[in-house]
Amino acid sequence: MLYPYIKSLHLIFVVTWFAGLFYIPRLFIYHIEAWQKPSPEKEILSEQLKLMTKRLWYIITWPSAILCTLFAIWLLVIQPVWLQEAWMQVKLGFVALLFVYHFKCHQIFKQLQRNEVKYTSRFMRIWNEVATLVLFAIVFLVILKNAFNWIYGVVGIVVLAIFLMLGIRLYKRIRDKNPNA
Repeated sequence: MLYPYIKSLHLIFVVTWFAGLFYIPRLFIYHIEAWQKPSPEKEILSEQLKLMTKRLWYIITWPSAILCTLFAIWLLVIQPVWLQEAWMQVKLGFVALLFVYHFKCHQIFKQLQRNEVKYTSRFMRIWNEVATLVLFAIVFLVILKNAFNWIYGVVGIVVLAIFLMLGIRLYKRIRDKNPNA
């Protein structure tokens, strides 16, 4: 009886977790670029971006990650046979990768909160795509559920990654020609 409700809540928190993971690197980019501005603009933007990232990180992203995980565990308790499925084992590997990404974002968040700028905005634009690739992998695995098809999905993710990198390079060229783009 509870299964559809638990699954629905799991999916809702997957969506909100990814929303936070998609937006936080974008705020990191703005924060890094703010440090290239002259004073007092640099300090004003930095303080505003710190507040925005803090609210996003602690009010949306972290709670969503925790709730998503709790509902996922509950689903696995209800359906323990899934743990024997190859697609689920690979999916859990991607989820572990997503947590590594999340913790690295947390580290970058803490650095920027201390005004420590250690990365370029270009690096952050590339970093921003990691969550996209993990999302694609997880969705293909969950929907296809068969080893042969998920291999095609992973190959597709590699192709997607190549296109994303090309898109980032194209955007950089456009931006270099027109800094207001």
